[in-house]
Amino acid sequence: MQDGQKTLFRTLCKLTTMPENRILRMRGYYIMQIQPVKQLRGEVSVPGDKSISHRSIMFGALAKGTTEITHFLHGADCLSTIGCFRAMGIDIEDTPECILVHGKGLHGLSEPSSVLDVGNSGTTTRLISGILSGQPFTTTLSGDASLNSRPMRRIMEPLGMMGADILSQNGNGCAPLLINSHLLAGQNPSLHAIHYHSKVASAQVKSSVLLAGLYADGLTQITEPVLSRNHTELMLNGFGANVQTEVHSDGSATASILPCEELYGQKIQVPGDISSAAYFIAAALLVPDSELLIKNVGTNPTRAGILEVCRAMGADITYLNENCDSGEPTADLLVRTSTLHGTTVEGAIIPTLIDEIPMIAVMAAFAEGTTIIRDAAELKVKETDRIKTTTEGLLAMGVDVTPTDDGMIIRGGNPVHGGQINSYLDHRIAMAFSIAALAAEGNTEIQDGQCVAVSYPSFFTELHSLSL
Repeated sequence: MQDGQKTLFRTLCKLTTMPENRILRMRGYYIMQIQPVKQLRGEVSVPGDKSISHRSIMFGALAKGTTEITHFLHGADCLSTIGCFRAMGIDIEDTPECILVHGKGLHGLSEPSSVLDVGNSGTTTRLISGILSGQPFTTTLSGDASLNSRPMRRIMEPLGMMGADILSQNGNGCAPLLINSHLLAGQNPSLHAIHYHSKVASAQVKSSVLLAGLYADGLTQITEPVLSRNHTELMLNGFGANVQTEVHSDGSATASILPCEELYGQKIQVPGDISSAAYFIAAALLVPDSELLIKNVGTNPTRAGILEVCRAMGADITYLNENCDSGEPTADLLVRTSTLHGTTVEGAIIPTLIDEIPMIAVMAAFAEGTTIIRDAAELKVKETDRIKTTTEGLLAMGVDVTPTDDGMIIRGGNPVHGGQINSYLDHRIAMAFSIAALAAEGNTEIQDGQCVAVSYPSFFTELHSLSL
């Protein structure tokens, strides 16, 4: 554990007499103990957006020339993406100021010498599968036990329709994935352009198909029930691709891409990750007498649904310094303690906040009245089944919550007490319940809190810096 994390433990728990290693490895677990704090004050700059960081490496690798990336997220998942492209011959410099990706063009990747290790990253796995489907070499993708249990049929089906040969080596529709090539080096891509109708609104599925479309023989289209986050579309256009999006009268959306000769290196300023900002937004809303300024947060409306939910719950959030550099809107968010009330979260907004639902559920526990979350069955196929793990954590803290097949019902307004929380190595569960612990009555223990390093390595250090 980092020294800052140990300091946070002693400060928040006020257990200065405990041994230095009280945040310790015990029976194979790290236990984080947290007590409530009186208030939170100050400002914080959250890490770079995880989705955009992934894509900046991938698109930079496929581009001609150098892509310069600032405010890149150095989380485990994004480092997995860097590792995969380095293994395919891409020179990626990680300097203190920026990441430099020396791209080799759409057809410049080379065959890796071993299995590509995607770690715990579903984004890496699903997006890179689209790219690898158009390469003249065979590749195997594999990750950790959690990643290798997550569903991949949702990308295997459309990519297979395009002519890709993808095999789940264990026959269960999960990684390890063997992506066979039937191309010869220098041969024109043989992927077929299709119009795919996705049953789920998933930016990962959409991105996988669009990236394969770069190597197809015509116009590739994917229609989803509602518009999912559109970072891929915005960024690919910035790199020189021809991507169009149409939102239909029934709320469904179609993204289209034409193959292009080349992509070209760009300068990318990665905005702060709204998913990381969500924990500090919630902390400032829930902890008494708090005021936090969260700087340079991405506010893309296809991604920032949590801000809309916060407003619906009565949150005091002010937008400052709004701008739209690099095609992605950003703002500084001034957040003050607020009396929240229940709301209903459903329908088209769900894809814009799917990763933030555990945090929204915690906010609902402290709000007056009932909050209903529905249409969120996608939670079941994240790092954990987040319907199950979120409700389990809330129940451990005395919250009146009922899980449903596609969400949960939270009856808030009653005292929330500390409890023992199993993160199941899911970074979003660990962070959401760390925030709950700050506003609850009594001590909370979070098992395997170190998993926050997947997306926010300095999370506990930042919390410590703001606590009074």
